[in-house]
Amino acid sequence: MSQQQIFEWIKQDALRMRALHEAQKLGLEDWCLAAGFVRNLVWDRLHQRPDNSPLNDIDVVYFNSQDLSPETDRQYEKQLETLAPDLPWSVKNQARMHLKYSREPYTSTCDAMSYWVEIETAVGVRLNADNQLELVAPLGIDSLFTFTISANPKHGIPEVLQQRARDKRWTERWPQLAIKL
Repeated sequence: MSQQQIFEWIKQDALRMRALHEAQKLGLEDWCLAAGFVRNLVWDRLHQRPDNSPLNDIDVVYFNSQDLSPETDRQYEKQLETLAPDLPWSVKNQARMHLKYSREPYTSTCDAMSYWVEIETAVGVRLNADNQLELVAPLGIDSLFTFTISANPKHGIPEVLQQRARDKRWTERWPQLAIKL
């Protein structure tokens, strides 16, 4: 499996393509739609589910070190809600996310994603200026295709993964998945 396979699956998904085009309208720097947006689609396809799992939210992540205000994220969410009110938007500037775990400041969206809890969640996609799909995957995509939920050693708190897996009921929704700490 490959990056091209992910692109094909996304292109076949009208909701995901619509979300990408709407998010692109914000004109954000260093952005992507990440986490469950890509991960769930891959897991659905690997489990040969006939329908896509519903998205609890669509994670729009971007990087702006000049404006760390959470209010700016809410303004972007309001813009997206106006453009596509039926989609569950969540916007987060990754330039301030280091504060949650008392880390050194991140340098980009990709750098911030490299610290996310699970390796398989740290995958995003965006449309470039030519409207071509680009993948953002600082930890690679190989494990996304191996039916695992893997603790990211850079995050360093595997208990968070266990709690997230329970709360999100991943192994119930995708029974072939195994947690790898």
